[in-house]
Amino acid sequence: MKLFRLDGKVQHYAWGGFEYIPALLGIQPTDKPSAEYWMGAHESAPSAITTASGQVPLNTLLQQDPANLVGQDVWNTFGQLPYLFKILDVREMLSIQVHPDKSEAEKGFARENAAGIPLNAPNRNYKDANHKPEIMVALSEFWLLHGFLPEAQLKQVLKDTPEFTSLVSIYENEGYYGLYKTVMEMPQQLVNTLLRPLTDRAVPLYKENKLSKSDPAFWAARAVLNDPASADKIDRGIFSIYFFNIMHVHPGQAVFQDAGIPHAYLEGQNVELMANSDNVLRGGLTPKHIDVEELLKHTRFEAVHPHIINGDVIAGGLETIYPTPAPDFVVSSITVKAGQTYQHTAAAPEILIVMNGECEVKGEATTLALHKGQCLFAAYGANYQVTTDSEVAIYKATVPVK
Repeated sequence: MKLFRLDGKVQHYAWGGFEYIPALLGIQPTDKPSAEYWMGAHESAPSAITTASGQVPLNTLLQQDPANLVGQDVWNTFGQLPYLFKILDVREMLSIQVHPDKSEAEKGFARENAAGIPLNAPNRNYKDANHKPEIMVALSEFWLLHGFLPEAQLKQVLKDTPEFTSLVSIYENEGYYGLYKTVMEMPQQLVNTLLRPLTDRAVPLYKENKLSKSDPAFWAARAVLNDPASADKIDRGIFSIYFFNIMHVHPGQAVFQDAGIPHAYLEGQNVELMANSDNVLRGGLTPKHIDVEELLKHTRFEAVHPHIINGDVIAGGLETIYPTPAPDFVVSSITVKAGQTYQHTAAAPEILIVMNGECEVKGEATTLALHKGQCLFAAYGANYQVTTDSEVAIYKATVPVK
């Protein structure tokens, strides 16, 4: 067999929405937020694969026959399924975060293991030894913070914001690193002193719907209103809202985030594909573990000019692929209408999720009928075709093969 039904895992993080992912999967919403739907073989939440003898965790199945399921070249290079595929529903802002590169992830993972920190400990930074470059493709209007503003823009923000004028000379003399280190290590009382007047101005305007989402004051106000501790302790992550690019991404557009690029998702739904890792170094806007020293060590202190990836159309117009520099993964969207056939041979292991509609996926020995929210795993070498009686929209994750 080369084609298998795959069932992912829902992650109930506090920032998630309550309706989008349950509606996608056709399950009843609960009082727990559904933030992410994971499809992959990460040790902490492997997907379930339906085989002739029952369901098997994907990571277990791949270990049994890597050459035939993953392909020898991919297995020799990565030793695992190298990507983790997700659907995200962002109701509240995620933490300010960066991801380490491969070398630093290996060192950090070994260091925390040697220190005896349990993998599920709340103060754990490194859940594995892998890097975590990632790409997101918007499923709705999507807002995110992405990298430091270009020099002139950041300097203008510092000059135009009364509470930040004292930071101008630090930025002029010490650059991005000096500025960010100053605010991230600033005593909490001084953080409150600087940010309280700023948020006190922003909150009434937010409540009166007088702020646009392109204005950092909008997100600063929302951060304060959503944080029960803000009356005594204003989150220093609000500095990042003013220092980073605010990106507005439309459905079908993508953004790539490499190791060291500071970022935070703000609102919306997306498809996300990343290296097979759960390593996150956090710096604010979260009740989770924050490690400023580690964050500063791995952040790229440089101007970022936001780049939106619109994708390249292939497969006779049926598929749009979103290229990145990452060797671990590539994501694409596939749209097939009645009378059309998407014909494909998997050059590396693939995971497909149906986002809308229904289809039939026919392989050499297996035919699977799939509808909205259902997934399949296509092993290395699988020959298959996708057809539909109406229209189907699919996202696919795989490994770039040259």
